[in-house]
Amino acid sequence: MSHAFAKTLKSFELAEGKKAKFYSLPALAKQFPEIKRLPVSIRIVLESVLRNCDGNKITEEHVAQLARWKPQAERTDEIPFVVARVVLQDFTGVPLLADLAAMRSTAAKLGKKPKAIEPLVPVDLVVDHSIMVDYFGTKKALDLNMKLEFQRNQERYQFMKWGMQAFDTFGVVPPGFGIVHQVNLEYLARGVHKAKSGKGDAVYYPDTLVGTDSHTTMINGIGVVAWGVGGIEAEAAMLGQPVYFLTPDVVGFELTGKLREGVTATDLVLTVTELLRKEKVVGKFVEFFGEGTRSLAVPDRATIGNMAPEYGATMGFFPVDDKTIDYFKGTGRTKSEIQAFEAYFKAQKLFGVPKAGEIDYTQVVKLDLGSVAPSLAGPKRPQDRIEIGSVATKFSELFSAPVANNGFNQPPERLVQRFRVACGDGECASEAPSLQPGQQRSVVEMESNRPTLEAAQGEPPTVCELPKSDDMALRIGNGDVLIAAITSCTNTSNPSVMLAAGLLAKKAVKAGLKVKPHIKTSLAPGSRLVTRYLTKAGLLPYLEKLGFALAGYGCTTCIGNAGDLTPEINAAIQQNNLVCAAVLSGNRNFEARIHPNLKANFLASPPLVVAYAIAGTVLKDLMTEPVGQGKGGKDVYLGDIWPSSEEVQELLKYAMDGEAFRDNYELVASEPGKLWEKIHGVTGATYTWPESTYIAEPPFFADFALDLQAPGADGAGAAGRKDGNAYAVHEARVMALFGDSITTDHISPAGSIKESSPAGKWLLEHGVTKADFNSYGSRRGNHEVMMRGTFANVRIKNLMIPALADGSREEGGVTLYHDGQGKSEKLPIYDAAMKYQAAGRATVVLAGEEYGTGSSRDWAAKGTQLLGIKAVVARSFERIHRSNLVGMGVLPLQFKGDDSWQSLGLTGEEFIDVVPAADLAPQSDAELRITRADGSQQSVTVKLRIDTPIEVDYYRHGGILPYVLRQLLD
Repeated sequence: MSHAFAKTLKSFELAEGKKAKFYSLPALAKQFPEIKRLPVSIRIVLESVLRNCDGNKITEEHVAQLARWKPQAERTDEIPFVVARVVLQDFTGVPLLADLAAMRSTAAKLGKKPKAIEPLVPVDLVVDHSIMVDYFGTKKALDLNMKLEFQRNQERYQFMKWGMQAFDTFGVVPPGFGIVHQVNLEYLARGVHKAKSGKGDAVYYPDTLVGTDSHTTMINGIGVVAWGVGGIEAEAAMLGQPVYFLTPDVVGFELTGKLREGVTATDLVLTVTELLRKEKVVGKFVEFFGEGTRSLAVPDRATIGNMAPEYGATMGFFPVDDKTIDYFKGTGRTKSEIQAFEAYFKAQKLFGVPKAGEIDYTQVVKLDLGSVAPSLAGPKRPQDRIEIGSVATKFSELFSAPVANNGFNQPPERLVQRFRVACGDGECASEAPSLQPGQQRSVVEMESNRPTLEAAQGEPPTVCELPKSDDMALRIGNGDVLIAAITSCTNTSNPSVMLAAGLLAKKAVKAGLKVKPHIKTSLAPGSRLVTRYLTKAGLLPYLEKLGFALAGYGCTTCIGNAGDLTPEINAAIQQNNLVCAAVLSGNRNFEARIHPNLKANFLASPPLVVAYAIAGTVLKDLMTEPVGQGKGGKDVYLGDIWPSSEEVQELLKYAMDGEAFRDNYELVASEPGKLWEKIHGVTGATYTWPESTYIAEPPFFADFALDLQAPGADGAGAAGRKDGNAYAVHEARVMALFGDSITTDHISPAGSIKESSPAGKWLLEHGVTKADFNSYGSRRGNHEVMMRGTFANVRIKNLMIPALADGSREEGGVTLYHDGQGKSEKLPIYDAAMKYQAAGRATVVLAGEEYGTGSSRDWAAKGTQLLGIKAVVARSFERIHRSNLVGMGVLPLQFKGDDSWQSLGLTGEEFIDVVPAADLAPQSDAELRITRADGSQQSVTVKLRIDTPIEVDYYRHGGILPYVLRQLLD
């Protein structure tokens, strides 16, 4: 079959007179002149639709619809977007691999060829989420932490090795290279790809992808259209299914001016995040343009793009220009790659950052870079920016503010109280030992400041308030910084802020400043290249002296892998209900994400992380008060140690070294003598599912049949339904009532597993000691752990549970189970779910605004489905989680107008019927029927948030995975 737009296949000039083919948007513009004013990001998606127009999945109408995109049109058109590749990280990649393995097992059981299940696009998995900060403050920390990582995760890594040999297009970047987003930016991204056309010619096309991590959007900084999806969507993309989404609004973000002295890229991104959250850009593209955008280097652009999930956008896109070419040169791409990249984008007339007025945007947001001020964000959400001079005041206000106002609901008189930490046989020293630059703390000393890997025994030590005269013992109080971490993709991709942190550390050490040894300090860069240039610049020894020794290359503190605090410090926090803090250069600071006992978490630039580690508290105003006392007791202020932009600029030469980048990433394929080389998995096309508490065959295909079964949300078909609606849910119980901003961390935590939780009890029953629990994130390959961990966050509040005497709410994943006989019982949500399922009773969840904010965590949807929850009704949904719910066969529904479960007076005692339109028309009205405990009934109209026709098909098949498997095995 000939291509419907065959005349758009043109030639463009490569280097040295060579030519190549491409599907030309300028040629298509002769038919659709509107293309010339389309946002750059829309044009790149249009190229994919044009190139893959096959008259079947992608039609001429799809091309025409997108080519005629209008800034203010109603969004009803569905785009089938075929991506060039898929990127995974290990927390989300392992369950995805388990699903693929289960698909192959299912195919074999049905007598089909297992190799029918094979990724059709390149897939790269970067192992970056498994390392934990158990050891810190010593040069040996990296080696010791990686040995523990491999010890804990051996079964997972064996499974990955099986995947590498089982699938032809599946590759793994081993542990210890860096964070997925930075590895993607520095190494995996090629700019343009090429494939053979029907005539044998090489056809070039731009790099595009989806990733199973919401922060895939870092790659938007180099002009790559990409965003994060759940693992279930990524699987569909891998197996040849287009990524379907509604034609988006595109918000133009005009940057003007330039940053002031002393202002970092982190300050800029926190300002952008705050501004765009207020603009409500959820589900929209954001595209940056203007003179200020042209002035930003790629690492600054990547920092902004990386925070797109925090401001709610699908992506934060930066067009390709000369700065992009400079970055490719500095990171070791080959000359021919760079030439092809530049030539292609110029041929498509997509090269250069647009000026104001050149593009038609849905709306335009403006920011003068000169207005940006040094900032932090917190203490609970990344969009809550606080200028540095207001941090102490804001924390003091929030300390006594109600929880509903983002506060901690503490008596104000407790703010300044300090409490003694009992340290066993001796006192905890309050002074750090003197170290010379480059000298390391001993492992023995460092071990005294980290938890044992053995399970804690006995009662926690008694903690009492210290008298003021007792100056030698360790005391902690509200606002104290207990974790200070230079971590995460946002900042460790950016040499300017990393060098600034090193320069600040150098000035601080020379001034005689120290960090108290009980503060858990760590350096976890996104790439090996970071430590290389910090070493070359002579700055790493000064960071080490302040405790910021290299702890690992991976997403540590930001994902909840900070490791524990000492048992004594934990006891002091818990027994005195302290609101202590973490300061980290990360993306996210949601409740209980960083550490279950640290209630206040602040995002900051790497140099500010170092500064707050020295200050030791967020109750100190670093704009007016000294950071600390240096030599001779002299006050040292932040301005005394803050590096100038000239000092940073002078050292940037060490960061962009193409040869160093090439040498580093040549080792991905094989690094002799390393721990990864010693891992060996099973072999063969199908996985044998050896007994493991990490990897288990998922149950999603247990009752799979090639023919689509009679539909129905609770297993029954239309026959026998009292209303004849095959998709209705009847007489469901309420599993939970939630407020606003319930994150995927609340729904499916990634951090530590409590012994007393359903997941902890299951692990203990299966012979796993507390020391070997690892984290929820690492155990996502086992559904038995993950379904028990669903809604198990220690900070989640189910508002079905009556308020306590002081008006506060109980925290943790519990619910009221109603037995149908008028009695209720407080149970863990998992236990209640199993009782309801045993009784054949469906359940629903009711929630507020922004349900599912945060990580692209498919287990937040998978766990919801496995608990028997048939529908989630919320005031609004975050983009990825809504899509994931549909992809797992769970109905997302949205309250209309001012309706909410609160306004309806629901308590959780009700029975709920959910009746969508019989044809599941996208975004159609659905009926919510409420039967109260007294027998009275009420009907409310809600919106069905199945948004597109393909999502209707997914839901009818029971989710994306059964849909795709039926296609592949047909």
